[in-house]
Amino acid sequence: MSTRRDFLSQPAPENYVAGLGRGATGFTTRSDLGPARDGPSEDQIKEAIAKRAAQLGLVPEGKKGKDKEEEEDDERYQDPDNEVGLFAGGVYDKDDEEADKIWEWVDERMDRRRRQREARENAERDEYERNNPKIQQQFSDLKRALASVSDDDWANLPEVGDLTGKNRRSKQALRQRFYAVPDSVLAAAGSSGEMGTTVMDDGAASSNTTDASDGTMTNFAKIGAARDRVLKSRLEQASQTAGGDSVVGTSSSIDAQGYITSLNKMQMNESQAQVGDINRVRELLQSVVKTNPNNALGWIAAARLEELAGKLVAARKTIDQGCTRCPKSEDAWLENIRLNHDSPNTKIIARRAIEANNRSVRLWVEAMRLETIPSNKKRVIRQALDHIPESEALWKEAVNLEDDPEDAKLMLAKATELIPLSVDLWLALARLESPENAQKVLNKARKAVPTSHEIWIAAARLQEQLGQGQKIPVLKRAVQVLAKESAMPKREEWIGEAEKCEEEGAIITCQNIIQETLGWGLDEDDDRKDTWAEDARSSINRGRYETARAIYAYALRVFVNSRTMWMAAADLERNHGTRESLWQVLEKAVEACPKSEDLWMMLAKEKWQSGDVDNARLVLKRAFNQNPNNEDIWLAAVKLESENGNEDQARKLLAIAREQAPTDRVWMKSVVFERVLGNVETALDLDLQALQLFPAAAKLWMLKGQIYEDLGKTGQAREAYAAGVKAVPRSVPLWLLYSRLEEKAGLTVKARSVLDRARLAVPKNGELWCESVRLERRAGNLSQAKSLMAKALQEVPKCGILWVEQIWNLEPRTQRKPRSLEAIKKVDNDPILFVAVARIFWGDRKLEKAQSWFEKALVLDADQGDSWAWYYRFLVQHGTDEKRADMVTKCVLNEPRHGEVWQAVAKDPKNAKKSVEEILKLVAAELEQ
Repeated sequence: MSTRRDFLSQPAPENYVAGLGRGATGFTTRSDLGPARDGPSEDQIKEAIAKRAAQLGLVPEGKKGKDKEEEEDDERYQDPDNEVGLFAGGVYDKDDEEADKIWEWVDERMDRRRRQREARENAERDEYERNNPKIQQQFSDLKRALASVSDDDWANLPEVGDLTGKNRRSKQALRQRFYAVPDSVLAAAGSSGEMGTTVMDDGAASSNTTDASDGTMTNFAKIGAARDRVLKSRLEQASQTAGGDSVVGTSSSIDAQGYITSLNKMQMNESQAQVGDINRVRELLQSVVKTNPNNALGWIAAARLEELAGKLVAARKTIDQGCTRCPKSEDAWLENIRLNHDSPNTKIIARRAIEANNRSVRLWVEAMRLETIPSNKKRVIRQALDHIPESEALWKEAVNLEDDPEDAKLMLAKATELIPLSVDLWLALARLESPENAQKVLNKARKAVPTSHEIWIAAARLQEQLGQGQKIPVLKRAVQVLAKESAMPKREEWIGEAEKCEEEGAIITCQNIIQETLGWGLDEDDDRKDTWAEDARSSINRGRYETARAIYAYALRVFVNSRTMWMAAADLERNHGTRESLWQVLEKAVEACPKSEDLWMMLAKEKWQSGDVDNARLVLKRAFNQNPNNEDIWLAAVKLESENGNEDQARKLLAIAREQAPTDRVWMKSVVFERVLGNVETALDLDLQALQLFPAAAKLWMLKGQIYEDLGKTGQAREAYAAGVKAVPRSVPLWLLYSRLEEKAGLTVKARSVLDRARLAVPKNGELWCESVRLERRAGNLSQAKSLMAKALQEVPKCGILWVEQIWNLEPRTQRKPRSLEAIKKVDNDPILFVAVARIFWGDRKLEKAQSWFEKALVLDADQGDSWAWYYRFLVQHGTDEKRADMVTKCVLNEPRHGEVWQAVAKDPKNAKKSVEEILKLVAAELEQ
């Protein structure tokens, strides 16, 4: 018989851990008795694993990993010049280098392809997300609209729980039964708190009623008395609650004296709170002065606290203690004098202060100001100079007290001997002396203070007074001396000194300063032209036009052929100079830049606007000689003749220009010229000739269609526009004219088709999308217009005209302001959008904000005629005559040429010869608020 136990009864092997193969470290079950035992430690586990691996002839996993890691470390830090293994003893030759370069090129090529693939995948993902937005993105506009809901609207929103089962609850309420309280209960309640002292006879009271059903008696008198007692008790409780322990029936929650008592209580509470704060601060400051009694600041703070509390006597007493404890503190004595300014003891305090601090300039000056008689003031200040003869401030006060210039000169002479380094004293003495003696004084000052540029500027201004400002180069010598002394100020400081001289009327000195110092510290490699242009603009903004003129003059001597610099100088003269100075600048400009047609036309225009037409013709003739066959000059000459009524001469000039400078613009101007004069057939013939020469000129196709429209030939106009969009498919105005022609003819479907083709030919164009939205809106399809607007804003999110269309025509009035805020965040600096915001404020009667936004739009783009028209209309209603006239003048100077309504009005043949002001008023009348 075998004695071997079965498997489950056998003892566990040595170092056996249950569940070790599954990663367990020991556990307990419900059948275990006593506390659970701890699992094997980490060392026991490692030992068991190592023993098992040794029995199986395996290397532990950890060891392998460690060896592998060590091998990897060895390979990582291996020296490539000391290779082992297959490449041991090898030499790194050119073939190896070439192979390495090839592999590097391959790696770089693969990395580049990977980056391109990732960029393409990101772009595709972004495109997909833009075309297939998430639900939360689709409803983002509705979420933003919630921002306009007021707090009252939120509070009035019904709760969801109130609506659930409303009908069911109402039916239940109807089915409920309400029972009245029996009279016996009321009677019992009325007599429950009483102690009866009488006995009543049954049936004696006439007010008793017998209930036939159960024989009980109902006493209505007792019921009424009980109700009266309940009501009385409740009134007493209410009165006691409102008035405290007061007499019943005499207390009230409202003061009989009115609201004045309550207001007094509020003021008393505030004063009590302030007093409490003052008391806390007083305790803190008392601790400060007790801890450090020699600190004058603590005493000053304590005195000012008492002054704030209204205790002036305590404040004076406190600061007097501070002066006693800190006799050397100027601040303490000055505070003491200030607190006693209306006291007869003020001079005594000042005397005590000076005795304790006889070298304090501030105390001497304060003592001098306490005197009211001039002789006493002089006496005090001279005593001060006896104690502090080297004080510049005291000498200045002493000089200011002198009424006689001779006495002042004597004092200043003495002061400059004692304080030779004081520039102000030298300059004051030079101003009092005669010109000859002033030169001597300034020479002495330059020797005493060779590093002062103020003395050199004063010398230059003196020479200007003597009429020798241009002859004697004082500032040139000044720059040399100051540079030698290493005391040369910065270029910006010199510009500031020049502006100061201009402000005081020393124009020649101002010009000399700029001439000698503007290029200081700048090399030829620096961007000097931009730097000087910025300096000139800064001076113009500060109103220092002579300084800016001097800067431009210096810059133009260095950059003679700079067209932009000449234009800037001309703008300065036009805005802040005379007509003659402007002509002089432009004459010099065309001599320096004879090939610049802009300068020639500017000079001719200025001559023409001044009424000198003959000189304007001469200028254009000179321009022809310098720039033969230049279309701008040809067209300027044509405009000059046509504006002055010489149509035949203008027609001849156009004919010559078409022969010598045959450009599409010259032909287009010829067509417009004949159309304005009413020669429609001639204009059409010229247009057809021009299209044969320039089939890709969009304006010629537009003119052809417009001429046919003027003649009433809608079919030919349609053919012209259709041929034009085929020849020039990228012309947006041509597509717009085509679609509007179809809409005007009543063919809305055809107009919609034209705009669809236009958006395919010119994708991501805001004007075409806006016209499509307007077409649907004018046709009455408001839902379709909103759908198109949503697509348009997805494709062109930064188009201002689209946002304006949505704000004004597709949004309710209450949503315009939040939608405009969203538009401003999306679109960066769009003048059309700024005008829309101004109109919103205008509608809300916030006139200052509206004016501010109108001006922002004009500063951003002064070429937008619609912005000027809206602003003019605003000023007509809410502006003054001066403001409106100033705005019209600025509009005429800027000559706007763009704008949706502005171009339509300005290019109308019947408005061809009207001025800018007349066009402005016509456009303002065309606009709709």
